[in-house]
Amino acid sequence: MSRYEAERRDGLARIGTYEEGEERVSLPAALDVDGLFPALNRRPLSNVPLAIDPAFVENYFSPGEGQPVTVHPLAASAESGDCVMVANWHTAQKNPRNYAMWLAALKESVPPDTAWYAPAAALPSTACLLVYSGFDLFDYRAVDLASARKMFCLPEGEFPASIMKTGVCGCEGCRAGDLARHNRLALDREIALVRHYIEAGRLRELVESRCRAAAEQVGILRFLDRNYAFMERFLPVARGVPMRANTAESQNRSEIRRFADRVIERFVPTRTDVAVLLPCSARKPYSLSRSHRLFMNTVDRRAHELIVTSPLGLVPRELERVYPAGHYDVPVTGYWDREECAFIADILARYFAAHPYRRVIAHLEGGALTVAEMAAEASGIDLEVTCQGHPTAPGSLRALNDALAGERRVQTDTVRGTVSWQFGTEINTKGLQVRGRSMQMAVLRGKQQLFSIDSGTGLFRPTFEGWDLIPEGYRVRIDAFVPQGDILAPGVTGCDPGIREGDEVLVEGPLAVATGRAMMGADEMRRSKRGVAVKVRKVKKAGE
Repeated sequence: MSRYEAERRDGLARIGTYEEGEERVSLPAALDVDGLFPALNRRPLSNVPLAIDPAFVENYFSPGEGQPVTVHPLAASAESGDCVMVANWHTAQKNPRNYAMWLAALKESVPPDTAWYAPAAALPSTACLLVYSGFDLFDYRAVDLASARKMFCLPEGEFPASIMKTGVCGCEGCRAGDLARHNRLALDREIALVRHYIEAGRLRELVESRCRAAAEQVGILRFLDRNYAFMERFLPVARGVPMRANTAESQNRSEIRRFADRVIERFVPTRTDVAVLLPCSARKPYSLSRSHRLFMNTVDRRAHELIVTSPLGLVPRELERVYPAGHYDVPVTGYWDREECAFIADILARYFAAHPYRRVIAHLEGGALTVAEMAAEASGIDLEVTCQGHPTAPGSLRALNDALAGERRVQTDTVRGTVSWQFGTEINTKGLQVRGRSMQMAVLRGKQQLFSIDSGTGLFRPTFEGWDLIPEGYRVRIDAFVPQGDILAPGVTGCDPGIREGDEVLVEGPLAVATGRAMMGADEMRRSKRGVAVKVRKVKKAGE
């Protein structure tokens, strides 16, 4: 009897436990798999090429008996708890387009609570991308073959064995002059590092740095990013660590596109017909920076403040504390390349099409101003530029103040903006107030609390009274039981398909309702038979 349970996720990558008989393995890991799967080397008709003709797969491919269950992009069938093996996956790494296409097809067909084994595929230079792609289990065949070819393996690539004598590595294998030992240790060390990055919620940053050593790995990452509909489902709605956008690939992260799409399609801005575009700041949230205190004092609530920034594109003032707007870091050079400008200008143009303003004032310089001008031209907007040198220069601030003379003041509606972005619904915020400071902020109507605010992510956590304001969506349906703790996946009978890991959800059942945070995305919640689906915060029995 086999069983797999994911304990921590970072996109497709996972830390989990696989059990086969009396064996219990913590993944991701590299193992001598012959002891775990003793009958595997005698299995016929499983080693079918990934790019073979469909008729060949239909006539000859066999998933085999027992564990692991062999799967193929054209023939993938498994049960929850299985370990699935994708034979010849090492060949997919040479074709980035097929790699991304085959991976999506396999993940769609196989239950989420299965362990994934890529035989003869893992080298120190490929392990990070493989785990990022959702593979959990590896063997030592690839590094042993490299040793037979007198190749010295590092995360940066494979080199002639003579490099061992230069001191680039001081492991026990190198000290003993044992190439095979070094290569195995290098793979173990890389997987341990990958595991650490999963635990920290920062695997994407490691992948972006590791993939630079091989063109095909950069290609794979780009093709995976292009499949936004597939990748976004596996990503948490927020992380507990800053998002470091240090490479060109960073702007293609699904978290960035999701944030921008929600700003354009969901977000309900403060009611005003004047917008002012402002530059970002190194300090987050922006309003804590000196420059933005000057901007806010000058604008004085006479316009809707929109911050133009790379790589997020556009951050309304109402969302400056929400992940990732309040939690990203980028290298500041003052230079925006053409691809970056085009990407952000498209976001601005789409926003202006969805939210037209009577006036748009650009208090920007450099690349940010170029982006605003590109968006204005595409949208047919007359852009008013107020910068006279640096945006915080006295002359620039006077020009901004003069441009806003006579405009009426409005109160920034942070509650409506955040709720619309987070839950996709517009609520009546009359009589609502945000109270508290820093670590303990809440939204109240009189003395009744409707939402608490997560200080780490900026997201709202509804109380039962708060959920009454949100008519639909973000619901999880359960069987007829009263939760006594966290809700496991087998107890879930249905859920909103838009739920992502980290989302606040309302649990509804015949005997009770509960509030909590989703620990899985909707797809995994519906198709898994193991694991915590919702971390429950409060339970109310029916009729209470």
